[in-house]
Amino acid sequence: MRHARRLAGGAATALLMVTSLIGATPGAASAAGTPALTAAVTAKLLGAARVSTTDARPDTRVTVSRTSGRWAFGTAVALAPRQEDAHPTGSVFIARSEPGGWRVAFDGEAGFAALAAESPVVSSQERNVLTATPTPLYAGGDFRTGMALPFGVGQTWTLTSGPHGWGGTEWPYSSVDLAGGDQVVRAARAGTAYTMCQGWIRVIHDRGYSTDYYHLWNSISVNGLGVGQGAVLGNTGTDVTCGGAAYGRHVHFGLRQNSAYVPIADHDIGKWVLANGSAAYQGGARHGSAWAGVGGGLYNYGALGLNQAVVDANGGGALTRRAGPGTGYGSLGSLGDGATVTVSCSANGTSHTGRYGTTALWDRLSDGSWVSDAYLWTGVNGPVNGWC
Repeated sequence: MRHARRLAGGAATALLMVTSLIGATPGAASAAGTPALTAAVTAKLLGAARVSTTDARPDTRVTVSRTSGRWAFGTAVALAPRQEDAHPTGSVFIARSEPGGWRVAFDGEAGFAALAAESPVVSSQERNVLTATPTPLYAGGDFRTGMALPFGVGQTWTLTSGPHGWGGTEWPYSSVDLAGGDQVVRAARAGTAYTMCQGWIRVIHDRGYSTDYYHLWNSISVNGLGVGQGAVLGNTGTDVTCGGAAYGRHVHFGLRQNSAYVPIADHDIGKWVLANGSAAYQGGARHGSAWAGVGGGLYNYGALGLNQAVVDANGGGALTRRAGPGTGYGSLGSLGDGATVTVSCSANGTSHTGRYGTTALWDRLSDGSWVSDAYLWTGVNGPVNGWC
């Protein structure tokens, strides 16, 4: 896949990579129960939410779920007003008492991984995910997620709202609203799950990504539970315990990378590539050349493997498979628009223009045939699985 443009607004999604050292020094044995811990976590939370001294200070909820000596682990949530275009924000945190005060780190920060590697309150299962070093934004030009849509594979749900901000109309447009089907919300990818507040679950995945699910009814209570892709998280609902508004059963599904919400557009979820519209809540998604706008149905094809691609014939029809990397090689048959293929390696050949621009890159498929990369969505600008 070759992108003809880059996402705007990168500065607005700058990552907070600072570990805070705030508060008075508590005693080691009772460290986790002191008001100083709550004060330190709250101060960091409000700083991450960019709340100025002139803003109305949001109500906050700090939940300490685990303690051990100088260590504490939990969630911190800034509640939102119960109105449209408002959603709560929050983070999973690890804290350690030090001579200068509490050292607090939020999920996705470099400091979080360092503390998770040392902390006795982190399970070995969690440590495998939480100690990963944060990757560059979009993994350095890589828009693959390995995620399915957050409902059962093989079902079709309605895209009730296109890309919009986690809190509403603000940038980045990190989120979509989905409803219908059997109403069972499932993890988009394997990871570790945390209850941020009633009706809101966060799952932390690999490659720096995490996903948020809000408005859930009958949601499971999780505190570092390992979940597989497709694990049940709850049901679509209208829960607004931590703020916001919901006027019909749905799941508010958001994408994060490192410590921030990121644009969901151009990312693959369930073999659909999300796209922004001219304003928040508009846009839609594309599977091959097929387009689904707001109010349309999204069929969950499952996760796209990191060495796979979706055929986008740029208008429908079929894509010719060749015996080598160019149109001068013999035909070996064709692939239908929207087909999933596995890429073995890539090489340069004849140049072609597809939906995302012009490229001379060709991809060798697992059956030995070749297709132009101009007609594949791979999620990366360049070879998917190395050079042949």
